[in-house]
Amino acid sequence: MQRCCGKITSHLWLWSTLLFLTLCFAPVMLHPQCLDFKPPFRPQKELEFCIMYKEFGCCDYQKDQELMSKYYQIMDNFDYSGYTSCAGFIFDLLCQECSPYAAHLFDAEDPSTPVRTIPGLCSEYCFQFWNKCSFTIPFLSGDPYIANFRENQTSLCHYLEIQDKDYCYPYLLNNQQLTQNLGGIQVNSDGCLQLCLEEVANGLQNPLAMVHANDGTHRFFVAEQVGLVWTYLPDRSKLERPFLNITQAVLTSSWEGDERGFLGLAFHPKYKYNGKLYVYYSVEVGFDERIRISEFHVSANDMNEVDHTSERVILEIDEPASNHNGGQLLFADDGYLYIFTGDGGMAGDPFGKYGNAQNKSALLGKVLRIDVDDNQRGPLYRIPPDNPFIHEQGARPEVYAYGVRNMWRCSVDRGDPWTKNGKGRIFCGDVGQNKFEEIDIIEKGRNYGWRAKEGFSCYDKKLCANSSLDDVLPVYAYPHRMGKSVTGGYVYRGCEYPNLNGIYIFGDFMSGRLMSLQEDKTTGNWKYNEICMGMGLTCAFPGLINNYHQYIISFAEDESGELYFMSTAIPSATSPSGVVYKVIDPSRRAPPRQCHYNPLPVRVKSNLIKFVPQETLVGIDLPNENFQPQSTESYQWHQELSDHRGEIGAGVITPVPATGTSKTTKNSRRKGRHRKNKSKLERAPHIQTGAVRLVGDSRSDRGRVEIYINGEWGTVCDDLWTLVNARVVCRQLGFQHALKAAKNSEFGEGKDLRILLDDVKCVGTESSLLDCRHAGVGTHNCAHYEDAGVICGNSSYVAEV
Repeated sequence: MQRCCGKITSHLWLWSTLLFLTLCFAPVMLHPQCLDFKPPFRPQKELEFCIMYKEFGCCDYQKDQELMSKYYQIMDNFDYSGYTSCAGFIFDLLCQECSPYAAHLFDAEDPSTPVRTIPGLCSEYCFQFWNKCSFTIPFLSGDPYIANFRENQTSLCHYLEIQDKDYCYPYLLNNQQLTQNLGGIQVNSDGCLQLCLEEVANGLQNPLAMVHANDGTHRFFVAEQVGLVWTYLPDRSKLERPFLNITQAVLTSSWEGDERGFLGLAFHPKYKYNGKLYVYYSVEVGFDERIRISEFHVSANDMNEVDHTSERVILEIDEPASNHNGGQLLFADDGYLYIFTGDGGMAGDPFGKYGNAQNKSALLGKVLRIDVDDNQRGPLYRIPPDNPFIHEQGARPEVYAYGVRNMWRCSVDRGDPWTKNGKGRIFCGDVGQNKFEEIDIIEKGRNYGWRAKEGFSCYDKKLCANSSLDDVLPVYAYPHRMGKSVTGGYVYRGCEYPNLNGIYIFGDFMSGRLMSLQEDKTTGNWKYNEICMGMGLTCAFPGLINNYHQYIISFAEDESGELYFMSTAIPSATSPSGVVYKVIDPSRRAPPRQCHYNPLPVRVKSNLIKFVPQETLVGIDLPNENFQPQSTESYQWHQELSDHRGEIGAGVITPVPATGTSKTTKNSRRKGRHRKNKSKLERAPHIQTGAVRLVGDSRSDRGRVEIYINGEWGTVCDDLWTLVNARVVCRQLGFQHALKAAKNSEFGEGKDLRILLDDVKCVGTESSLLDCRHAGVGTHNCAHYEDAGVICGNSSYVAEV
């Protein structure tokens, strides 16, 4: 470093104000991205060469050393004069590979253009570089275009420049919108955290649990409400044969909203050695409905299949109604099995004088704790000796906590990776009655208030006024204008996204809202932030999406602690519209190789089904990968897409099929970059076959459905037009719901167009109408007076057809 530090120090002032914050919220106008198409990171080992990026950037120590070596190799070709004149420039240009905006500077955001060999420069800086150091260009780049332009200052700098001066080097270093709080979670003007998703599994029937076996294989197991559990390998391929199939025993139905079914799954902490797992499901015994907790063993012949003959019923509880069935099973840090039951159903817990939840002699409306170790002989479970009511007359000894209405999804906090702070806490979402949803932390012997209280407010005023209630209040509660059925989540403790550490992420089944809580360590209070899907360029990374199906059923952790959730487009136990999503923070990742793990081998005896993603990024249309542009220029495709839409006609149009989205952000796109010497027609993005638009009404959420197939727009006949078909169209247009499937040309006849689709029949999971069954493109036995339409919306109201 002594050979160059004297000359490069003067350039470090550009980054003197760049401070890294462990967790902070940054404006949503950024798209930091590295040359490997991933977010920047904080290096594990401090950089020695490109030290302006030691807090946050795209280089680890190894890459930093490579750049240092390259710097010395280049500088060895120059005399003292060349060294003193150009050391700083060479240093600057090499180190931009470490910039948090390296992908932008080197044109790597656009997969259809080759990566630059010299970062995009502001014109004034380029002129200075050329005047002093043009002779160094062959040592920096082998680009033949740059070699041809080397002798011409104007041509060279024109070739190297980025038109938008806010984003060229070195001006982007002084752009406060880009450098302020760089590396923090991005947040919009409403305080909504901007995150992204990665699709992990799809085609599932109401996936309501995803668990791992903690056996080193990094498999994950997804349970469906109908009674099937599927095995997924670390590469996300699915085994063709189910891990568990108890569909014949499970009580459920295809009715939307049926709460009965297979509800919970937990692997024993020593599953790797004893092969034991536990399930929670609804059954019918005679005319009675019950919840059943059973123990199974994995097959001795196949590690990916349960021995179905090994079932032992640990516990059965009568259910007086078909709702409020609870369903969570988990093993906490103490090694005991926790069972979370509902209050028995109906409304207001009307059972007995005080309801089931306040009655410690009933097992409903409770958190139960039992010991299932060493149960091969003797009782199937034992009572832990420190259970709180073991000596209370009339109380069931299994009760660990009470006053619970219907806790849906609980989790154990792994604790801070370094300090272990928070380790062992049990978080639960408790579904409310008609006013509030709540998040609780479960503690031994505590009363969680129901039916005396709902959230922080009184529900049963007489019980609420009882001085002996001694209930514990939620850590957070929200009103029904925000959502009507909480889905408990997890405190993020994974490795890949350090900014999320300590944030509790949860959701709401009905509203589709994703939410977060973060504890203030000094006051113990919890700060709320909504979570929105990043729009503009926020999620423009390979494989990421920014939308999900509305009905958030459950959350999950994988074996390494990364966070997932499951949702569906149609809340029916038999609808194959369920998807598993991984939660991604696009603002910062862990350093390369920090989160590496080696899964133990899995012996597979079943066929594998390769994972094929179905979801797409919405709100942004990436350049056509088949388009071959000039070598280093880019273009303002956001504006051109808008222009092109104006040319092809009015109405809502989607060039790329999409699914329903969560709350999104406004004005979150970065300023575009220009491509020169291209006509608008040549530059306009191609409309993808299967795109749809709505016409015939001035409102953007309704109209006649027109579809683009093989270069032409056409209409759809309504012979078999249903609300399920309409849902496919509305999700493709970015709406959460289809409110009506309009028939008989309610929005006018498209007489100027051909009828392209007839007899369309969708199941609800398709990404476009072309994926549904139909009579064939252009084949029909109908007329335009039967043209189909839709009314879409984002409310939960659904119109009957």
